[in-house]
Amino acid sequence: MSDTTAAADAAATGAPPVAADRPPSSPSPSPAPSPSTERRSTLALLRHRRVARSWPAALSWLVLIAVILVAAVGPLLVQADPLRQTPSALLPPGSAGHPLGTDDLGRDELARLVHGAGPLLLVSFAATALAAAVGTAIGLVAGYAGGVVEQILMRLVDLALAFPSILLVILLVAAAGAGTSSLIFGIGISLAPGLARLARALTAREAARDYIVACRLGGTRTPRILVRELLPNIAGPMLAQIVMTLSIAAGFAAGLSYLGLGIQPPQPDWGYMVQAGQEFLFSAPRLVVLPATLTLLFVVACNFVGDDLRDALDPRGTA
Repeated sequence: MSDTTAAADAAATGAPPVAADRPPSSPSPSPAPSPSTERRSTLALLRHRRVARSWPAALSWLVLIAVILVAAVGPLLVQADPLRQTPSALLPPGSAGHPLGTDDLGRDELARLVHGAGPLLLVSFAATALAAAVGTAIGLVAGYAGGVVEQILMRLVDLALAFPSILLVILLVAAAGAGTSSLIFGIGISLAPGLARLARALTAREAARDYIVACRLGGTRTPRILVRELLPNIAGPMLAQIVMTLSIAAGFAAGLSYLGLGIQPPQPDWGYMVQAGQEFLFSAPRLVVLPATLTLLFVVACNFVGDDLRDALDPRGTA
């Protein structure tokens, strides 16, 4: 029966016209998010996610910020010279002019602790920045290029990971000579492979998404895709892992200074202060306990802050 006949019959009988059968219209597909939209969502995640949601995380943030402030402004507030030797050796805490006493050479212990924070944090942050730059670059290229390039780069990364990190650091520092620059280089290179593996996994996941395919089809250059599209979208998990890597760098820096391969005396450094004070562990335990405790607090705080950032910035647990 045609539509015209059905309408005429309905009019003759007084019944309302019946609409002709038509196939249901399919809903229009929602537009795919543009690359800039996905990038902005990642940056918004970095800005607006809550951190320090538990008391261990909040306490760790406070410890980390306190240590950074001590290293930055502490030397301006403590007037005592950390290198000045006096005849007043091993004065107990609370002595006049020496709140934490003096060491075996009569140097003010408080001044040495405050001035010793800077070199440790300098090495830790610089080495972590070097490891992040090298590891992220390798992971981005390997995860995006795939194929032979990925196989070559990741086999080199696996070879580096198979070698114990502390031994690799000792070999690199011993070959370059003890000092701050060699310490930064050795620690940074030894920690880069772990970050490279994570960056490769995150990049490979993002490279398969529609917005990256759209960029490729649109003729976007590879460097722009890597820097403007992929890097912001892996920044959250990478940042969390980088902060936890900072704790490893601090442990390596303090350990190598303890072994005499790190920051050299007479410059105060928490690791070397532990080594110098162990001779007086029973007569003046504060010479070992104080720098060791501060180093431990910084390392543990970095780990908790990294976990907190991972929970906030990578809720899917991809890190």
